[in-house]
Amino acid sequence: IGKCGAGNYRVRGDEAFLPGHFPGDPMMPGVILVEAIAQLGGVVAQSDPELQLKNLRLSAVRSAKVLGAARPGDTLELRVEIEGRLAGLVQVAGEVRSGGAVIASAKVVLSGDVDLRGKEDAHADGG
Repeated sequence: IGKCGAGNYRVRGDEAFLPGHFPGDPMMPGVILVEAIAQLGGVVAQSDPELQLKNLRLSAVRSAKVLGAARPGDTLELRVEIEGRLAGLVQVAGEVRSGGAVIASAKVVLSGDVDLRGKEDAHADGG
């Protein structure tokens, strides 16, 4: 919990960004692939019972590579790992695969407000 995670997303074909990217040859924009890594990283980071974060947001993209395309009908496999934490900052590394091949990878930094109440409540309950 709070260290790594995985998820799948099937590109349906009716997503709002597809008609303009690109007409006649729809594919998921690379920036959305990076955002997917950040979103899954946020879910993982917020599942850590030791450090509760509120108002989590993408603060930096440290590196990103888009190596392929995701098209309607593709099932994307996402994997992320929390590489480090410092107070309200979380560094996440992740990749997106389609058909077994890596189509995107990124290291992102998320930031949020540390919620000390969750920890105090655990101590008050004897935890």
